Amino acid sequence: MQTVMNARQLMETARALVADDKGLLAMDESNATCNQRFAKLGIPQTAEMRRVWRDLIVTTPGLGDNISGAILFDETMRQQTNQGKPFAKALMDVGIVPGIKVDTGAKELALHPGEKVTEGLDGLRERLAEYSGMGARFAKWRAVITIGEGIPGMACIDANSHALARYAALCQEAALVPVVEPEVLMDGDHTLQRCAQVTELVLRAVFKQLYTQGVMLEGMLLKPAMVSPGSASAAQASVEEVADATVDCFLRAVPAAVAGVAFLSGGQSGELASARLNAMNLRLHSRLPWPLTFSFSRAIQHPALDIWHGQSSQVAHAQKALLHRAACNRAARRGQYGAAMETS
Repeated sequence: MQTVMNARQLMETARALVADDKGLLAMDESNATCNQRFAKLGIPQTAEMRRVWRDLIVTTPGLGDNISGAILFDETMRQQTNQGKPFAKALMDVGIVPGIKVDTGAKELALHPGEKVTEGLDGLRERLAEYSGMGARFAKWRAVITIGEGIPGMACIDANSHALARYAALCQEAALVPVVEPEVLMDGDHTLQRCAQVTELVLRAVFKQLYTQGVMLEGMLLKPAMVSPGSASAAQASVEEVADATVDCFLRAVPAAVAGVAFLSGGQSGELASARLNAMNLRLHSRLPWPLTFSFSRAIQHPALDIWHGQSSQVAHAQKALLHRAACNRAARRGQYGAAMETS
């Protein structure tokens, strides 16, 4: 069970992460993923260039006006800004809570072709203590669920749900808020209805395991994908249909005690992710027992990365693009985002 001190700290941090209509910036790409994006733009794939890119993000003027927390990767947690300040400290100095990705990636699930289970529980208690000492106040663990012919199966859902719950329990033991990310992937040709069915099944399994492990829901955040048709589906849905399907599904499967729901962008364009989040908060706000916010990566960073291209002369321009996308998403939390924001 939670100690009184841990419980209070967890709830305070969780509330801070969803306060003032702000959201999370997921800058926790692995080195391999970051290098892939750099390679496409001809940017050198080195630790120093990754550090420079993260410096651009963290030092964006006004970032704390729209972003409440930032999820870092292990390398980033150990790096410093151009001025020699640890990134976690630089974030805290502008009112952004630093967090850390702690899973070690999704691996093939034995005996279940096409399905994966996320690993990283070994040694996690010790790693969480180290990250806490470096300034982290929350953590993130991502599980991936693929929709396809005959999948996902319950073996995959149960294995990932159990791992997410054990991770969350270890986080709360260390007074770190767990961000629980059971991502139902957009890949595939499945319908909106099939995505809703799978998402509800996964969420029910995850919360059953969280309850079993004694995780305090008021001291955690859920980071799910929106309920949407597969990216290759012939029947795409309107912004309003996605908003309705997502909220309906979550009302059935996500307990009201959860501190907040912070959506991942999952490959959506920045504009589409903002529009869908806006529709939920504009049309369905009165039905929501938890705040609906964002925890986007590419949907905030991609325009800035395209502008920067590894060139120091483009830093200020790239930072303006990053801040613009962050501001659009804060507006979406208020139900105030619109196409005019993209042309203003």
